[in-house]
Amino acid sequence: MSLTSGQAVDVLRAAGEPSRMRILALLAHEELAVLELCRVLDQSQPRVSRHLKLLADAGLVERFPDGAWVFYRLVSGGEPRRLTDETLRLIDPADPILLRDISRLQEVRAERSTEAGEYFARNAARWDEIRSLYISETAVEAAILKAAGPGPFKRLVDLGSGTGRMLTLLGPHAELAVGLDLSQQMLNIARAHVADAGLSRCELRHGDIFSTRLPGQSADLVVVHQVLHYLGDPGAAVREAGRLVAEGGRLIIVDFAPHGLEFLREQHQHRRLGFAEAEMERWLHEAGLAKVRAAALPPARRDGLTVKIWTGERVRQTNRSAA
Repeated sequence: MSLTSGQAVDVLRAAGEPSRMRILALLAHEELAVLELCRVLDQSQPRVSRHLKLLADAGLVERFPDGAWVFYRLVSGGEPRRLTDETLRLIDPADPILLRDISRLQEVRAERSTEAGEYFARNAARWDEIRSLYISETAVEAAILKAAGPGPFKRLVDLGSGTGRMLTLLGPHAELAVGLDLSQQMLNIARAHVADAGLSRCELRHGDIFSTRLPGQSADLVVVHQVLHYLGDPGAAVREAGRLVAEGGRLIIVDFAPHGLEFLREQHQHRRLGFAEAEMERWLHEAGLAKVRAAALPPARRDGLTVKIWTGERVRQTNRSAA
């Protein structure tokens, strides 16, 4: 849908201010919390919030609360997004102000990564124990097996393998399994668990969920189990996971429904406090997947978390007209 002349003026007016242009350039890299933008821009929270309100009112950014935090990201489509992308393409990539902003953003990312790495190193051996405090693993695993189907799978890819539980659960149904994780401590534990399970055709690699370096459409089952809530750009991780799904294959994402347990962010490095169904459905469709389904598993105790299992499929070429 095209913009009216008045709408176009509103969009250009909102974007046409140095700080707001810097915000748009930063959000083109990933969704960010208000306080993170304050750090990068070196501006007060009230000032940054005023800029963000103008951008949101003009339809250039989306605001979404997440527990006590508020995140912002560029709108996912439409004429405002197209206009933003075209404007950002006109900016010299060597602009010193934007380069400084990117450098500060990398510092924020590095701090996140360091904190997460230290947390995982401290808790790797207790990981399954920590998880079991909040959800019933038996019920979740039964639901994952149901979502995956009986197999057999030619190639299983587990992104963010952790202690390797998804590999030991689904690996017996796969001819070949690959697990990726950034934590060497987690990989060491996963290797021991995989060996104990007798899974000889299972490979564990040190790898990045945002850039797996695995061939596109090469796996008929891809799993992302309790990973997205740690990430700065979960939508990008879903797109990369979706890229790996072969025709007729399936992506399974296991994570939490929205909740308000702030201590998980403060004590356990959770960046996002769950995901709304519409948000996940949009990411899966953007990843080229169809037949999106969601199942909810209520918590085992009153103060626990609701686990959601989302599935999306890459429909075979011959079946797309029926999808």
